[in-house]
Amino acid sequence: MTNNVKKVAILTAGGLAPCLSSAIAALIERYTEVAPEVEIICYVGGYKGLLEGKSITVTPEMRKNIAVLYKHGGSPIGNSRVKLTNIKDCVKRGLVQEGQDPQKVAADQLVKDGVDVLHTIGGDDTNTAAADLAAFLKTNNYALTVVGLPKTIDNDVYPIRQSLGAWTAAEEGAKYFANVVGEHNANPRMLIVHEVMGRNCGYLTAATAAEYRKLLDKMEFVPGMGLSRERKEIHAVYIPELAFDVVKEAERLRKIMDEVDNVNIFVSEGAGVETIMKEMEARGEEIPRDAFGHAKLDAINPGAWFAKQFAKMLGAEKTLVQKSGYYSRAAASNPADKELIIKCADKAVDCAMQGIGGVIGEDENKNNELRACEFERIKGGKPFDTDQAWFNDLLAAIGQPKGEKVEVKH
Repeated sequence: MTNNVKKVAILTAGGLAPCLSSAIAALIERYTEVAPEVEIICYVGGYKGLLEGKSITVTPEMRKNIAVLYKHGGSPIGNSRVKLTNIKDCVKRGLVQEGQDPQKVAADQLVKDGVDVLHTIGGDDTNTAAADLAAFLKTNNYALTVVGLPKTIDNDVYPIRQSLGAWTAAEEGAKYFANVVGEHNANPRMLIVHEVMGRNCGYLTAATAAEYRKLLDKMEFVPGMGLSRERKEIHAVYIPELAFDVVKEAERLRKIMDEVDNVNIFVSEGAGVETIMKEMEARGEEIPRDAFGHAKLDAINPGAWFAKQFAKMLGAEKTLVQKSGYYSRAAASNPADKELIIKCADKAVDCAMQGIGGVIGEDENKNNELRACEFERIKGGKPFDTDQAWFNDLLAAIGQPKGEKVEVKH
């Protein structure tokens, strides 16, 4: 390990995930362990803070208490959705002046701050932005290493086997629904739709459903007075990667409604989005989009659309749509995620000290070796593998036909 690194910077960006606070702590702990002389700063508000030159210096007192971050969710240094290659948006936000290149502004700020290594913690948008910045730095002879950590509860980053925070998000989403499902006995013929985050990938919806059923396995019931597993069971799981016949599914679920007086559906927020957007455009409505060009799913509201489709066909008297995303993504890391985060952070620091850039993760194309995956290989939108045994066991357990695979548009 070489030791020519004098100053490093950390930033978090994109949406929240249950790993950001822990990843910051793990990076700072590792540097303190192997190179305590290295100065550390944190840019406030992700790439926005980098463009504005706003940063926090990590003091000895902060290092001493940094383990406290493991107990918290969110990001203490703040996030933002800023894309450095979206010049128009950066100008509109007042982050750069007309005629300026945000990448050059960012690079110049890093040089001004004396940064040798930039650690980015974020999802595919954050790390593709980091990739663009790394390429710009290399092309323009800036001597700086960029090392990313893969954060996304969607778990959809190529070629990373497991993204940080996804395990915790599934576990927390299951806990959330364990309370929500209690609403089934507040009204007769109740339809409950649990909308789970996941734009193009159904991993989190499937994993949350699997975690919830683990909770069910531990519960005790009194069927004779209505407290039965059947009423708290998941009755359908809909994800972007699998098509389903609405009419046939309605027939199946109607039988369940008639028998147990309620139906519980898990749906990925990305399922059915193309259909919903076509309906909106046909009505002359504009599709709201973010700086990265993604449709804003909270405006499209897939959960409400699914509820509307099924409520009439199932003869539901009451429909409830609940979203666990903001609850689950702001949680503190669970033990499994914390272990993975620390392992990845240790590798990130080791690579940084050797001048090796990339995104740290278990590389699916290299026998799941933990390494710095080359930036040019990093991209989002990796579909959930619906052939995995645990997922097929889940569908079989709830009596749902698997459906045909579909190609998800990104």
